[in-house]
Amino acid sequence: MGRSMSSVRMEVKRIAERWIAVKKALKREDQVYAERLAEMAKRHSSEVFYAFDDPLEAVVFSVLIEMMKGD
Repeated sequence: MGRSMSSVRMEVKRIAERWIAVKKALKREDQVYAERLAEMAKRHSSEVFYAFDDPLEAVVFSVLIEMMKGD
């Protein structure tokens, strides 16, 4: 059985939350980047969750889009 669309969106949020939690393990100067990555991951969750069955793929796609934009 496949994932429902809402569960993919929820998983994207969970991944971003885990990334924010992991930032505490990073050097202080790198923590801001972990937070930015998490924000980038969530930025397109409303759009990309329709296109992807895999939440990690949706997160990576969102981050790559934001990086290409030069955010």
